[in-house]
Order: sequence, then C-alpha cells, then structure tokens
Amino acid sequence: METTDMAAVISSSQNEAEDFKQKGLDIMPHRHRMMNESPGLDEKFKDENHPLRIVFVCAMWMTRFDVPSCSTIYLDKPMQNHTLMQTIARANRVFKDKVNGLIMDYIGVFRNLQKALAIYGAAAGGGIEEGDIPIKAKTALVEQLREEFAEATDFCTAKKIDLPKLLSTQDAFARTKLWADAVEAILHGDDSKRTYFSLAGNITRLYKAILPDPNANEFTASEALFSRLTQEIRSEVPDVAISEVKAQVEELLDDSIMAGQFIIPDSQGQYIDLSQLDFEALKARFATGYQRTEAEKLKGTLNRKLQRMVSLNKSRTNYLEKFQQMIEDYNAGLRNVELFFNNLLTFAQDLEVEDKRAIAENLTEEKLAILDLLTKPEVNLTKQEEKEVKQVAKVLLENLKREKLVLDWRKRQQSRAVVQLAIEEGLDQLPQSYSAEIYEQKCDRVYQHIYDSYLDLGKNIYIVAA
Repeated sequence: METTDMAAVISSSQNEAEDFKQKGLDIMPHRHRMMNESPGLDEKFKDENHPLRIVFVCAMWMTRFDVPSCSTIYLDKPMQNHTLMQTIARANRVFKDKVNGLIMDYIGVFRNLQKALAIYGAAAGGGIEEGDIPIKAKTALVEQLREEFAEATDFCTAKKIDLPKLLSTQDAFARTKLWADAVEAILHGDDSKRTYFSLAGNITRLYKAILPDPNANEFTASEALFSRLTQEIRSEVPDVAISEVKAQVEELLDDSIMAGQFIIPDSQGQYIDLSQLDFEALKARFATGYQRTEAEKLKGTLNRKLQRMVSLNKSRTNYLEKFQQMIEDYNAGLRNVELFFNNLLTFAQDLEVEDKRAIAENLTEEKLAILDLLTKPEVNLTKQEEKEVKQVAKVLLENLKREKLVLDWRKRQQSRAVVQLAIEEGLDQLPQSYSAEIYEQKCDRVYQHIYDSYLDLGKNIYIVAA
C-alpha cells in the first residue's frame, strides 16, 4: 500500500473551482493531473504493473472503459439501466488468475439490477434463465471454497495422506518423512499429480478471491497446508506436461518471431548436460528412496532436455513420440514404476548419443538440422552420396546466412522469394537418388525450417543454444 498511487477522475463543469472551494476543496491540482499527466491516467490505470491502482471516478470511466485487471468497484451513487450494467461489467473481465470481480454496494444500487436485466438481459442465451442475475453474494464463494476443501481432503485421504498430522508432528525427522511420503503418494502417475494441482489451485484462487473478508480466516491454515504440499511437489518435480511439448516448441518459435528475439527457455534456468548424469547413483537413489519421486525427477530432466533438442531440430520428434508413449504406458498402468525408471535410463542414454551426434558428424547443430531434413525420412544413399548431401547442407546454410538472410527478410515478399530460390538452387545439387517429388518436398521443408528458425540477419534460435 505504501507504493500505491491514487487519483481523482471526474468530469469537468462550469465554475467547478468555485463550487469545490465552497466545500473547502481544491479541484485544480486534480484537474491539472487529469489534463496534463503523460502518459495519461487512463494508460497508467490500464497498466497492471503501474502503481496507480485506486481511482475515484465520477461520470468518467464508468462505461466503455476496459481494464481487465480491475478487480473491485465501490458504488456510492444511484445507477440504473445500461449505466449500471456496464459499470458492473468493468470488474467482471477475464484476467489471468482473477476468479471474479467484487462489487461493493454502499447505497443499494442492486435494487435496480432486476429492472436493468429485464431491459438488457432478455434472451441472453447461454443457459441464462429468467430471474438469474450476474451478481452473487460473497458467501457463495465461501461455500464453494468449503466444497473444494472437502474434495481435496477426500483426495488426500484416499491417498492415505494424513493432512492434520503433516502440521502437528513436532519431530523434524518424522515431519520430513511425512511430507516426503505425501509427495510420493501424489506422484502416482500424471493424472494423480494433475488432479492434485487442480484441486489445490482452485483452493488458492478462491481463498484469494474471498480475501480480505474475515470469512476467509477459517480457511487460512488449510490453504497454507495445500499450498505447501504443492510447493513440496514442485520443488521435487517441475510440473511440465509432456503432451504439451510440441505446442510449447511452436509457441517458442511464435514468441521469438513476435518479440524480435529468440529465447530457448529452460524451467531450471540451466543447460542440461546428459553426459553429467551419474546413472549408477540414480539407480542407487531409486532402489533406496522414494521410487515415484525419483522417476518423476528423471522424467522432468529428460523432458526439459528434449524440449530444447526438438526446438533446435524438428527431425527429433521421433524421440518425443517415444518419450510420450513411455509416459502414457506408465500412466495407464502398463509399466510399473521400476520398469518405467529403467526405460527412462535407457532413453537418457539414447538421447545423450543423439545430443552428441552433431559432433560425431563434424557439423554444427544448425547444419545437422538441415542435413536431417534432407535425409529423414531415410533416402537410400550410397556412402559417397551421403558425403555429397552433407556438403550440400553445409554450403546451402553458409550461402543463406552470408547473402540471403538479410534484415527483416521475412517481412518482404521479394526477400522471401530470394531465399526460396536459393534453397531450390542449392538443393539442385543433391544426388540423383532424390526424385523430383522428393526434391520438391525437401525444398518446402527446408524453407519452412529457415523461415521458423531465422528471424533476420544475425538472429536465430541457435545463437542462444551455442
């Protein structure tokens, strides 16, 4: 609150300075701020990160003023019809984790709500019945939170997690074991983990929506318990759904293009070198520790590594599919946790070999990506032809980066055509084993790869990866 800025936003009127003066008020500093501040008060209030968080409005900003982050509106003047409806809607916009908007009615405005709905809410559709209103008492949220707590408690009880004991146990070693046991119990497949995260997330969102109402006090200790259990799980295994990896890779490319820079994110903030994994130590921890937790840790490590590798070379999607199939089989109960862990270890070793293949081929990672596009799915090539294709990949990429991938090449049709032509001419040097049909397919795939991976001169996804 010490950093929060506030402002008055009111419509102007004749003789306003004198009228306010008679009430012992000076409107002029506020009017000066409304008229002259840059950026304007409206822009500042729309910025979720700006300290201007509270405004006192009169005949301004009530309608046709959209601020999705606005969560609370206080009403202290009579309102009716469309003005009332639009004002209520100001706090009801969807925004990030906002569960609801809060309307504080100091004057009984909602007596007019039914009348307004009769005019503007008829035939609304979407399951709206006669008599329904878009406003509910905050006690409804309290009851909903109570139901969420009951469901989450039942879930944990079914997993043999004693929630009260997690907090009441005084002995540090016993308490540590209880929390570790709870994490292990929840990590019984991705469905179990996702269900818990969903339940705990609903509790936290509803709890925050009720604050600062005193009715939230009865839930404070329980909400803290579920939040801590969530943190314990996330500290062991970051919540990354492998089924979303392909979408994340596509979003990565889109975000890079839109932002004007390329970012390859890693949820741990560090480069993962599979060659540094001590497989014997992993096996020992698995044999003596919490098996599901250890399997989830290894799965998370491989997942993050795989995301990075696929973002650099889309020909590696077969590894992604194999990884996803292992996880689906485990979740379906087709593999027990021991078999799943051993499969992950074997997969890690295969992934390590793939990660080093560029070095084995005496190529950079970006040249290997071009080579894989030209040779996968496999084309029947002789040893000599394999060398020729590798040379074609090298020369093509060097030529594109040296002469064709100019500033903003993607934005200009002529520059795109130059890149397309250069690819076609470069791939025209492929061996005779490439039929005309395969040649055209390779031209299209290489162009799409270049378009996705190289923004303009000196900017590409491999710079960050280097």
